[in-house]
Amino acid sequence: MLRVIVRRLLQLVVTLIALSALIFIWLRNLPGGPVEALLGERATPERRALLTKALGYDQPILVQYGKFMQRVVTGDFGNSIRSGDPVTEVISRAFPATIELALAAMIIAVGLGVPLGYLAARWRGRFLDNLTIAGTLLGISIPIFFLGYLLKDVFTQNIHWFPPSGRLTTGLDNTNVTGFFVLDGLLTREFDASADALWHLILPAITLATIPLAVIVRITRASVLDVLNEDYVRTAEAKGLRHRTIRGRHILRNALLPVVTTIGLQTGALLSGAVLTEKVYNWGGIGTLITDSITGGRDYPVLQAIILLAALIFVVVNLLVDLSYAFIDPRVRVR
Repeated sequence: MLRVIVRRLLQLVVTLIALSALIFIWLRNLPGGPVEALLGERATPERRALLTKALGYDQPILVQYGKFMQRVVTGDFGNSIRSGDPVTEVISRAFPATIELALAAMIIAVGLGVPLGYLAARWRGRFLDNLTIAGTLLGISIPIFFLGYLLKDVFTQNIHWFPPSGRLTTGLDNTNVTGFFVLDGLLTREFDASADALWHLILPAITLATIPLAVIVRITRASVLDVLNEDYVRTAEAKGLRHRTIRGRHILRNALLPVVTTIGLQTGALLSGAVLTEKVYNWGGIGTLITDSITGGRDYPVLQAIILLAALIFVVVNLLVDLSYAFIDPRVRVR
């Protein structure tokens, strides 16, 4: 197991170094570039030359990349072109909102997806199975932005069950401890603020959970159907084992490997920023920061850091998924 962890960590480092090089070269060769973004309308040949030299962009690309990696190792991604604040501070203000939304969405997706997929497989061809297949097809087909606006129109404009946007009601006091508003309210005993933050979270989380939910249901159903036809399941039934034992030890556990892989990939994607959902609900997370950085003045340092962060999240999540295989399936530990 230790050998697997070390090998995965080495692969993580190599992947991040290769990706950082690609991102660095790509952003340096975009039209306009950081110099034009910084100068804006004041750009003249003289100003461009001075700023290019000041930023070190006149040096060979390998030298620039080496200095960039030295700063990255220390956590220095430079300053935002739009606000002038350190990039790490800009991202740290937005990232908790995305984590909170992504985790809520995955709790909904996993909490409903695995049981529904299992039941659909057990009752294959019956009403619940047909309803589940139709529902997952609908969930995958509906564009997120359309679903978001539809839910907002129904539940915020017509029946007024949920707030339309934002993470907290304007004017409601909430002490920012961790950046996770629901948790902050509990830690500081501001329970009204925590409940209000949770109420704001429900509708965006449901919107964001639709596609992961549909995918998890389908993968779980297909995996359980494969396991149900295995000899060891029929043997367990013939031996008269309790249904709970067969379901938990022989069916679900052996069907979990592809499901865990899917959950890991979906979690990594959501943590990297749910752009459309955050825009619809004015959520203020990484997805919103990405669009603002692109449309609000080509904020290259922020974009560079976000892309690296997204890559790190994917690699770490995949590492955790690989390690979880050993706990789910003992045969993986043997291999």
